[in-house]
Amino acid sequence: MWFKNLLLYRVHGAPEIDHTALDEVLGDHAAVALGSADARRLGWTPPAGRAGNGQYVHDIQGHRLLSALRQERLLPAAVVREEVEERIADIEQAESRRVTRQEKTALKEEITEALLPQAFIRRQKIDLWWDSRGGLLGINAASRPRAEEVLDLLRETLGSLKVTPLSAQTLPIRAMTEWLGDPGSRPADMRLGDQVELKAKGDDGVLRARQVDLDGDDMQQLLESGRQASKLALGIDGRLNFVLTDELALKSLRFGDALIEEADHADDGDDALARLETDFILMAQALADDTARLLEWLGGEARTGDAA
Repeated sequence: MWFKNLLLYRVHGAPEIDHTALDEVLGDHAAVALGSADARRLGWTPPAGRAGNGQYVHDIQGHRLLSALRQERLLPAAVVREEVEERIADIEQAESRRVTRQEKTALKEEITEALLPQAFIRRQKIDLWWDSRGGLLGINAASRPRAEEVLDLLRETLGSLKVTPLSAQTLPIRAMTEWLGDPGSRPADMRLGDQVELKAKGDDGVLRARQVDLDGDDMQQLLESGRQASKLALGIDGRLNFVLTDELALKSLRFGDALIEEADHADDGDDALARLETDFILMAQALADDTARLLEWLGGEARTGDAA
């Protein structure tokens, strides 16, 4: 249940919908099996699986848990290319002519359509945390395009939804570079990790380092040469550890031992659904608190208005 990544969005004027009505509309856009000609599909799935008795949303104290199921057929480009090349060779030999570009395109489409039903299917469950009272959305996805797919599905499900990526008054790349270069600028409850990514202003590429002393002389020399921190491992006073990116995304989330122990000691009676909901509300409250604290570190939230 515990999120590994977090892409954050601000919700603007969300439609009023209670969790019962929301469950119904999510069910109307539920995931269905891929058809033989489908390359990919995205639909809602019960977060608790079979233990959830078909429940598509869990709403606890205003924190909502939703899950999307992404299905995609994996058809390697090399397989298609090889089949196309063989067909082209056969045509050119049989008809003593060159195959045109238009014919090659048509052949590729025909072969892709023929091979698609035989392709393996990859299924990925993508969880979404919706703080309906705080107006935040957080998606457990490693990339922005994956998160945007889920947001598009949510917009389609609700009819409309205005959101913008969460942004701060101070650009993360500027703040991370300052924290890295000046220990005195770090908030009292900030803990510096041992992972960093530095970007050069010119064409010197990106430098990535793990398990290093970020307060060492080598790091200071790199910063003095003009490099900026585009990713930085941070912790919030033992509660949450993560890698902050220049897009204000949180990667490689690790929750504090005290929170995990609280979840482990919760009396759920070995009920899988109760376990999921306990873990979720503890995680959601921690993410809400720590997102607010992170925004404080960055000078507060930058309001961008009701843009879609």
